[in-house]
Amino acid sequence: MKEKVIKIKKIDPKDFFGPQNKNINLLKGIFPELKIVARGSQIKAYGSVKDLSELEKRINKIFNYFEQYNIISSNDIENLLSSSEIEVQTSAESYKPIIHGVNGKIIKARTLNQRKIIDSVKKNDMVFAIGPAGTGKTYTGIALAVKALKNKFVKKIILTRPAIEAGENLGFLPGDLKEKLDPYMQPLYDALKDMIPNDKLKKLLEDEVIQIAPLAFMRGRTLDNAFVILDEAQNTTHSQMKMFLTRMGENAKFIITGDPGQVDLPKNTISGIKEAILILNNTSGVGIVHLNKSDVIRNKLVKKIVDAYKKIENSN
Repeated sequence: MKEKVIKIKKIDPKDFFGPQNKNINLLKGIFPELKIVARGSQIKAYGSVKDLSELEKRINKIFNYFEQYNIISSNDIENLLSSSEIEVQTSAESYKPIIHGVNGKIIKARTLNQRKIIDSVKKNDMVFAIGPAGTGKTYTGIALAVKALKNKFVKKIILTRPAIEAGENLGFLPGDLKEKLDPYMQPLYDALKDMIPNDKLKKLLEDEVIQIAPLAFMRGRTLDNAFVILDEAQNTTHSQMKMFLTRMGENAKFIITGDPGQVDLPKNTISGIKEAILILNNTSGVGIVHLNKSDVIRNKLVKKIVDAYKKIENSN
């Protein structure tokens, strides 16, 4: 049995170890064959040369990450420790607040892949953000849209979703079409209410500077000078996705978000988002960002739920 001593460099050991030694316990779970002891500003580990070498490699990734960005979150540490692959780096700009929301709330990317969305939107006019529920795909996209509007990079924001029940199945509900459809759009309203004061948001909606509408309402339009987000895109069909993507006009940014694991389309109907990312995978100007359970920022139990369902789906 070999011994390896790794000194914690440039990072406060308390931040590195995490609350109640969370990150050390994570390491122990990743390397069950190693005996790992954390004391003071160093980690001692005992075990095989191969395991000790891999442990040192992952810890060095954290040191290098911190050295480059001078900031690191517990979520970053968890991602870097859990993955043996070299992570794609993100820009220093992606760490900065996107906007200051209602009551001065700082709205910023909170995970590695959310930061990748920011960088991808900067480089590309069209970005697909693919991942499970709770990973902040839509929220990050809406924050970027609000920023673009505030900075006058665009003249309007358009948020849309495929309301797959928006046909005759909604006919029994009271109210006009908007009142019938609003429940489907509520998550978009909720995000906007975090970012724009209520009176101002109401005025922007009345003036149609911000538009929230079902996907069917996009047909025939050319979307110029707009930041456009298609949410829940896993529920688009081939023709709906093609229609939407070809609405892009001059000076437009498109973000398409979806969770391929939550398709509500009829059986034997191909999801438009699954098809689109295959077709456009190598297209210049199109970015694709994949999020995963490490980006889930809801209750910690959500990560476990995502994992449990993924195991069942993979076994089928």
